[in-house]
Amino acid sequence: MSRVVLIGALPESLINFRGNLLNALMAAGHMVTAMAGTDAPDVIQRLSAIGVDYRSYPVQRNGMNPAVDLQTLIALRKTLKKLRPDAVLSYTIKPVIWGGLALKGLPATRFYALITGLGFAFNKTDKPMRQILTAFVTCLYRFSLTRASRVIFQNPDNRDVFVLRKIITKDKCVIVNGSGVNINKFSLTPLPEGKNKIVFLTIGRLLGEKGFREYAEAARRIKVKYPETVFRLVGPEDPSPDRISQQEVQRWHDEGIIQYLGKTDDVRPFISDCHVYVLPSYHEGTPRTVLEAMAMGRPIITTNAPGCRETVKLVEGQTLDKDSIDVVQGENGFLVPIKNADKLANAMEMFIKKPDLVLKMGTKSRKIAEEKYDVHKVNHEILKAMGLSCE
Repeated sequence: MSRVVLIGALPESLINFRGNLLNALMAAGHMVTAMAGTDAPDVIQRLSAIGVDYRSYPVQRNGMNPAVDLQTLIALRKTLKKLRPDAVLSYTIKPVIWGGLALKGLPATRFYALITGLGFAFNKTDKPMRQILTAFVTCLYRFSLTRASRVIFQNPDNRDVFVLRKIITKDKCVIVNGSGVNINKFSLTPLPEGKNKIVFLTIGRLLGEKGFREYAEAARRIKVKYPETVFRLVGPEDPSPDRISQQEVQRWHDEGIIQYLGKTDDVRPFISDCHVYVLPSYHEGTPRTVLEAMAMGRPIITTNAPGCRETVKLVEGQTLDKDSIDVVQGENGFLVPIKNADKLANAMEMFIKKPDLVLKMGTKSRKIAEEKYDVHKVNHEILKAMGLSCE
């Protein structure tokens, strides 16, 4: 039995994204403490029900305020010094960086980092200030991860960036198939009736890097030719510098090209009511909503971008040019270039012209989810990488 601390930023993410991992740790007999940025009574209650202790700490998920970040570091160090866990697993940028630095001087505690995506700081740009930000974040990662026993990635592209930037050495890296998906909770569901009206859906925080502007533009083009087609968007606002304002989304809604359905705590009813799931993201670790849609038997349109391209299985013998500017048809969906509304619309039109693809590719999506992305298999690999016993 080991004492394990899991550090995130948003309390809700402990349930929504790491709940199955916490259950796996408890089932294996470990003593578990989960940490996140604020006290959240509902989250605390749900964690307590499975035997997980909860500790809050101050963290600003977005922004680079040195005073706030210093408070984060001090609070984490104080808690970790008191708990003296055998292992710490941090995920997302702030918990990884400040969690690793907080463990300096605690040599008996093993540190593991789960990189769920590179985020805004690593977007390619010619803007000098953004390049400075990338260099600064690179340095922070480098200092933090010298303490790491293993660094767990969700796709090889992100790993290669860290190795190329000399943040870590390749021998420390482990790759898992995303965060996995609970294939029982996200069960196979029948397609909505009415082949003559295809419903497309995308889900995510309202960020430009999710490709939602391209989604709206593609919808605008499609509805000129196929006005009965439905395009839905589900997701909350976000304080990031890359945010899409509520006003902009409302304009899409008022124009009649997008049905904006707000935020939700349960995406399953929305996925059940769609035919095709779309995520035109610029980069991901592995997109959780795509895995959930696959598990529920929906075909996928996503981008030929790190973390996204892995979710569309290529046809046997097919090779993928990572710089391709064409639409790529796989077994369970299509890959399109990032930031390209025209190609995105072309992929959407394929399902409108050939509606039989929806069921065929959706069936394949479910099979891939079962074989590759089952959360129990993914969690087994994470615990194995951490040197912890499994259930």
